Amino acid sequence: MGKSKTTKFKRPQFHAVGLPVSAEKEEEEEDGGGEGPAAELLDKLQSPSADKREFACASISRVVQQSQTIPGFLQRDAVRRLGPLLLDSSLNVRETATGALRNLSACGGHEVCEDMVKHDVMTPLTALLRECCAGFDNAVVSMKDQKNPVEDITNEAVNLLWNLCESSSQALSVFNKSGLLDVVIQCLERYPSNLELAISAAQCLHTVTEDNPELLCSISPAVLSALEGVLLSSEPSMAHTLLRTLAAGTLWNLKGSLPAACQAQTLSTVVATLSQCLDVDAGVLIPELRQAEEVRLRNSAVATDGDDQVTGDVEALEEMEEEEEDDPRRKRNGKSARVDGDFSDLLPRGKEELREATALLTAQQTSFEIIVNMCCSDDPSDDEWEEESSSDESDLCPDSLCEGVSNLMSPLCLSAEVQGALINHSIPEKVLRKTSFPRKEALDMCQQSSSWRGLIKKMHRIQSRALTCLHSALSTMDAEALGGPAALQAAAQHLSTLVFGSAEMPKDDEFLEAVISAMRSLLQMIASKNIPQCMSPQQLMSLCEAANRCNVVSVRVNAVAILGITGSTLAKEKGSAATLQMIGSALLQVASKDANLVVNGEALDALFDVFADGDEAEAAAKHINLLHSLKTIQSVFKAKIRKEGRGKYSPQQLCVLDNIKVNLRRFIGYLDKTLKN
Repeated sequence: MGKSKTTKFKRPQFHAVGLPVSAEKEEEEEDGGGEGPAAELLDKLQSPSADKREFACASISRVVQQSQTIPGFLQRDAVRRLGPLLLDSSLNVRETATGALRNLSACGGHEVCEDMVKHDVMTPLTALLRECCAGFDNAVVSMKDQKNPVEDITNEAVNLLWNLCESSSQALSVFNKSGLLDVVIQCLERYPSNLELAISAAQCLHTVTEDNPELLCSISPAVLSALEGVLLSSEPSMAHTLLRTLAAGTLWNLKGSLPAACQAQTLSTVVATLSQCLDVDAGVLIPELRQAEEVRLRNSAVATDGDDQVTGDVEALEEMEEEEEDDPRRKRNGKSARVDGDFSDLLPRGKEELREATALLTAQQTSFEIIVNMCCSDDPSDDEWEEESSSDESDLCPDSLCEGVSNLMSPLCLSAEVQGALINHSIPEKVLRKTSFPRKEALDMCQQSSSWRGLIKKMHRIQSRALTCLHSALSTMDAEALGGPAALQAAAQHLSTLVFGSAEMPKDDEFLEAVISAMRSLLQMIASKNIPQCMSPQQLMSLCEAANRCNVVSVRVNAVAILGITGSTLAKEKGSAATLQMIGSALLQVASKDANLVVNGEALDALFDVFADGDEAEAAAKHINLLHSLKTIQSVFKAKIRKEGRGKYSPQQLCVLDNIKVNLRRFIGYLDKTLKN
């Protein structure tokens, strides 16, 4: 159904705090299950003793890390009972109460966040944030290395705010109307003394400024100045790199508020920041950081005793992260959100090298997501973009940009300013280079340490994000901007190596989805330039077979699209009938057997392209009895649309399917005349 749309990334969201999950499990066993502790702990919140209130809040933080315990707390009105404690007279109670609500929002997901907002958690949270920020300079820190207790509370509160705004449009509306932007900017400006708080604020800003035109009228010169100040900072640590990357993403989100005179300069600075982040070779730096940690631990008198606890803490965080990623309930405004829990701010203080490595990987992943968002419009959700394309590329009519947003970005066609900035900073080349990530040395090094093992998934995700970024560049930049025919052929060979370089086809759905999207865009561009295709028939069939085994609809859609692109190109060449027969048979199989109507439609659309014209196509069509097969498929396809269409597919998808149904009738008529002559 033609050229696929580029996917747009939402910000990673949920964080959680508290002790390791294992501690909660032990406590639950002692108390005899999830029902008892909820009632008892919530009752203790009313204790006149601050110590008991603090203990109850900390215990709730641990217990709700197991999502099955959350309903018991919600049924007992936990949000309304915890909310007032955000303004408790005891700072310790404030911090643990905010942490408990933060965990509740993180582990409960979209529906729980919506419920928390309905129970008016935003009112005490807003008051807490205002009070904390007003007291930043008044808080007394007795020791040089001691953390500021007010800033600790603020960090918890900002993360809670971030979670709520990510999941609830009502929370976002409260954010817009309550002047919380200035409060979060104050937290961002603490980066010289409290980098952890500043990063939390930057992550929150990156979320609330995306797709939020209502906020644009609140953007003052002071807000832009604070972001630009972060962007121009020069501290070399990876945590600062992450901070600058998030500030760059926020400035891109706010591009409509930039004065016209400085738009081009700000755009260049944003892209330069992303470029500098991508310049860091994580495959080299991560082994270096791991070795530095080993040296430090050997030289530390408490290395052995401390490392066991640190490892346990990290493993618990990894468990929480995996639960976040696997939770299907993560949605915002009805759209599926890509969840990538980042728990770097919760890593133990004894793991500074691991924190640096995590910050780098988070920064690079975020950089790719920002670049993807620069390359695409406000398209439908990630679950729909690949399913709503049509055979006529003129049908790709993205939504108009919201009023007041700058025209720096043209949907599905990069403006000269954006394309020029990306090319000037060699972004396409850097993106292509990262698709080879991660290095085996880095993977092996992380595999040897239980506390570093969680980085393996993050490294593989960066490769997938780089491939998605490549797909976006191919979908929105012209061939010459990407280096011309020679560069495109080299990229095609590279992608073929990623897919076919090992004995077995990749089985990871996220990687397969990303690489096959990039391959589709690249082969489409190569075909449009009449550049020879690089995939052998055997590779095509292997790719199609791997896709057919995949549960992700977009993978199957893109696989049959690749067959169509390659087949339509081969149809113009002499002696290609045998390969066209193989492609045609595979497409007929998908068109008749796949359970998803969108995939059926894409396969039919590909058949129209492959067998549209030419002697080779005609010979192949006769050999596979294409006309009879399509007549058989036609009645089934029409019946499936009537039976399943309105219940399972969107109006846009149904429109495309109806067009294919009409085209199928016409194509059968065309074959009737052609093959009888």
